[in-house]
Amino acid sequence: MANSAQQVNTNDLVQAQSHVFNHICAFLSSMSLKCAVELGIPDIIQKHGKPIALIELAEALSLPPSRTEAVYRLMRLLVNSGIFATQKTGENQEEEGYVLTLSSSFLTTDTEYTLAPFVVNLLNPAQVKPGHIFSEWYRGTAPTAFEADQGMPFWNYLAQNPEYEKRFGATMAKNSHLVMTSIVREHKEVLENLNSLVDVGGGTGTCARVIADAFPQLKCMVLDLPTLIANIPGTDNLEFIGGNMFESIPPADAVLLKNTLHNWGDEEALMIMKSCRKAITTKVIIIDIVVKEGKKQENDDFSKTQLYFDMLMMSTHNGKERTEKEWEKLFIDAGFTHYKITPLMGFSSLIEVFP
Repeated sequence: MANSAQQVNTNDLVQAQSHVFNHICAFLSSMSLKCAVELGIPDIIQKHGKPIALIELAEALSLPPSRTEAVYRLMRLLVNSGIFATQKTGENQEEEGYVLTLSSSFLTTDTEYTLAPFVVNLLNPAQVKPGHIFSEWYRGTAPTAFEADQGMPFWNYLAQNPEYEKRFGATMAKNSHLVMTSIVREHKEVLENLNSLVDVGGGTGTCARVIADAFPQLKCMVLDLPTLIANIPGTDNLEFIGGNMFESIPPADAVLLKNTLHNWGDEEALMIMKSCRKAITTKVIIIDIVVKEGKKQENDDFSKTQLYFDMLMMSTHNGKERTEKEWEKLFIDAGFTHYKITPLMGFSSLIEVFP
């Protein structure tokens, strides 16, 4: 290090050291965000209707007076990271108050597309703790770090923790509603001219309901495990079917797979796609991440999000986020001939796969 240090500008060394420290301490950013959500700070700021001073925020939180400085330090970090912002307030504009940014507006509980449940659920101890044993998992044989830590697969953990399963399902439903509403509005041609569609692994039917409402002539079906869809009522053009996607999928013009394949490794994903190939007459519609490669990743927040999700899928589900080359191989191996990728707003893509 001494020899190399002599050849490197001192400022560059300091920057590199700070870069490493920021990675070491990055967990504090996540936990500070979780703290703010659990305290209800975004909702308090929204309800205040104008910039809220530190003292006002502390009072609204009903915290001991001794915690006021701690609130300031929490907010200082979250302002620095762009979650919140400050504005001048008071008669002479001499004071500062906290306001929401576009990012923190997604953390209020009354917004239709709130991400607050994501913050709480993805930073749940059961989700975070496996990160502490990554190195042990790499040296071991357990399918996932989650299973190595908890002694069971993630889906079994959900089944044994019904309250967490309920919160997890509600969180996924919020995201599904946001994404599918956007697709119906901006890419409706993908669903036009279809007479029937199966949402495979569709849970309580959030995506299918959005589609069924937008296309009354389209017969929508939701395929999921019988235990997950029991007693869920359908509608005139929405039906719930208990089954196993690895065994068979009901025949239809199209199959929808929203954030399904990234939960599985290549072997399982191939089995699912082969089942889809047997079921469809027109196409498979996939909503999932297409990981950017090479220089496309540089200085791109969306690329970082994709890579974070890839690590999450690997450590929790033994799944993966795929590059276009990996998607293409999966489609060809499953017997499809061609595909079309349409990037969506954000870090996901819409993929149409044709027989």
